[in-house]
Amino acid sequence: MQIEALAIPDVKILTPHRFADARGFFSETFNERNWRDAGIDAHFVQDNHAYSAEKGVVRGLHFQLPPSAQGKLVRVTRGAILDVAVDIRRASPTFGKHIAVLLSAENWRQIWVPPGFAHGYVTLEEHTEVIYKVTNAYAPALDRGIRWNDPALGIAWGVTDSAAILSDKDRKQPLLADAADLF
Repeated sequence: MQIEALAIPDVKILTPHRFADARGFFSETFNERNWRDAGIDAHFVQDNHAYSAEKGVVRGLHFQLPPSAQGKLVRVTRGAILDVAVDIRRASPTFGKHIAVLLSAENWRQIWVPPGFAHGYVTLEEHTEVIYKVTNAYAPALDRGIRWNDPALGIAWGVTDSAAILSDKDRKQPLLADAADLF
């Protein structure tokens, strides 16, 4: 597995090896021992699978508060997304900064988004499927978010406000400056 360092060091890109032959390919997408050897100590408790029929679907920016904060290992099995992680740790030198990475079925990259980050993505292709592992189960009472298009974040989503396909929940999220509950 190849591990790439990013501008915010706690967020990492991991690219599992693919072993291909005439039948197709095999890939070990997660191995706890390899993760620990790379300095990531995460225990996953739930797998999620999201399907988006259209290009321009925005999901996020979401996070959960402690004690149910979630780390996420995100990958794409069909299509492509621009995946975004925003540092919402108030004491962090990178507070309010973000990482944006292209994840696709073709490039086979994964992103590790640790607790303390808001996470979201926009689909870049129709019929996109995203699979992600999380370190804590969904806790509705601790579920929070920030507005995906907050101008203070400066995220280049590649989709206009009018073209973005959003849930009502995501449309109503607060700006980062107005978010009462962060890390």
